[in-house]
Amino acid sequence: MSAASGTTDVSLPGVTTVREGGFTVVRRGLALSPSIRVGLPFTILLAVLSTAGGAVVPVLIQRTIDAGLADGGDLTVSDVADTLTVALVLVLLTAVVAYWMRVRLFIASERGLAELRVTAFRHVHDLSMLTQNAERRGALVSRVTSDVDQVSIFLQMTGIMIVLSLGQMAVATVIMAFYSWQLTLVVWFCFLPLVVSLKYFASRLSRAYDRVRRTVGEMLAVVAEPVVGASVVRAHAIEDRTQSRVDGGIQGNLDANVRAQKLVAVTFASAGLAGGLANAGAVAAGVLLGVAGNLSIGTVIAFAFLVGLLVGPAQMATQVLTEAQNAVASWRRVIELLDTPADVVDPGAAGQSLPDEVLGARFEHVRFAYPDGPVVLDDVDVEIAPRQRVAVVGETGSGKTTFAKLLTRLMDPVEGTVRLGETDIAQVSFDELRRHVLMVPQEGFLFDATLRENLRYGRDGATDADLVTTIEDLGLEDWYASLPAGLDTRVGQRGESLSAGERQLVALVRSALADPDFLVLDEATSAVDPQTELRATRALEKLLDGRTSVTIAHRLSTAENADRVLVFDAGRLVEDGPHDDLVDAGGVYARLHASWVAQASLGGIDPA
Repeated sequence: MSAASGTTDVSLPGVTTVREGGFTVVRRGLALSPSIRVGLPFTILLAVLSTAGGAVVPVLIQRTIDAGLADGGDLTVSDVADTLTVALVLVLLTAVVAYWMRVRLFIASERGLAELRVTAFRHVHDLSMLTQNAERRGALVSRVTSDVDQVSIFLQMTGIMIVLSLGQMAVATVIMAFYSWQLTLVVWFCFLPLVVSLKYFASRLSRAYDRVRRTVGEMLAVVAEPVVGASVVRAHAIEDRTQSRVDGGIQGNLDANVRAQKLVAVTFASAGLAGGLANAGAVAAGVLLGVAGNLSIGTVIAFAFLVGLLVGPAQMATQVLTEAQNAVASWRRVIELLDTPADVVDPGAAGQSLPDEVLGARFEHVRFAYPDGPVVLDDVDVEIAPRQRVAVVGETGSGKTTFAKLLTRLMDPVEGTVRLGETDIAQVSFDELRRHVLMVPQEGFLFDATLRENLRYGRDGATDADLVTTIEDLGLEDWYASLPAGLDTRVGQRGESLSAGERQLVALVRSALADPDFLVLDEATSAVDPQTELRATRALEKLLDGRTSVTIAHRLSTAENADRVLVFDAGRLVEDGPHDDLVDAGGVYARLHASWVAQASLGGIDPA
């Protein structure tokens, strides 16, 4: 594992961190998974004891051969049988200890990694939408899934291999030194170049596997996107272009793995060379010492077995080093995710409560800009009265969507304050805020489950009767009656079993179940059939009744029917007033209104 380099590494877009060394990463990773450390000293003791079995056989071989072949040796068949029995019992005990050790390790590591997954997943949801959108979904998900899986492999296999290998090498060295310190020096002299070079190879492998884990996330992202958007790929006949992007992601991962494995091959070859030299040196030096009368033949043969206890772990060190650096790279990516600041912080239990009444909102000289980007909203100062219906309009990029996200605290302003009633929403817990304020997107996300389960995201614990009553209250009973299995209807992945209009209806029912005081809507522009559009319009009218609402308006009728229209242009609130007054004023809104009417006339459709 490499020492901290101190160099700068950009892990998440917009988030700059210092690349931590391998030991620091492992220490922090273990701290994030307390269950891994429970009973760890005893598990390591069992691992060390399990290495003793490998040293039993060479010792017994030495004693048996010397006793049987030495001058005047009186070793009998019964003596050999007793020796073999002792060896068998010790080996079986070692196997039992190894089994016990592995079971403890597997249980502790899986519990610890489950904690890490939960922590990482929770943190992803604590990040602002701005931060989440800065990285592809597939790459973000890979930090919680495949990267943690790689750590699991390390802890359950490679980690214990390190303990076993070190224990085996220590036991072998002690016994070799007991038999002949001269031969022990010969063996370790052959391994010295490999030991010295391991730090260099570890540093190179660490960076190589950083690239491997990064390309895994990139590959998952480019593979996931066309799977989710398969209909778009086929509709636009861009299979070849999409395949080229997928091939590029896969090739990038392949190239990174090949570069890493070339380094592994070098370390493997080096270990093999060191092992061969150690065996040859031990045999040659052992024969010379034996001829001189300083070693028995049994000791020389036992030494050959003991050298094997060193050679095996040394050759295994290449695989251990590979998996260790792969795991450290994965652990580093998870830690970098957790180190990404949650710039929209939930005050939790320390947060302020909101009064149980319909609230208005107020923007006090609010300014917002994306990191290293231009100003999106500049000095917005406006108040929305309780129960008022407000339409927000403007050209693309004018800042109206950012206005809505700040109102629902999906992001926080750079300057200024957003209030609900008299309370700064930054001081309100997320649970309390979501109870009062709800954002309804253009098309509510539906999970691959039943209609019942999707509707209950609006209110957990709602009974079937509650769901049906809410559907009826919104005037959607005829649509509900048309569903093949009622509440048991499967909506499919992302709601694909329903039409676009039906997905909008589900979003409205879900919102009504949540029963917020304040609704923020991104008006749907999906082309739906007239009957579904009429249903959605009636349901929305019932949903907005008695509530404060802010709607990002894309249709003329929405702005016309609002109590008030806020007009954004280039990040500034330039006009504010009723529809008729703004049309008569001849400003930005009048121009937008004229454009809507003209487009509707050219299309031969009703502008509403």
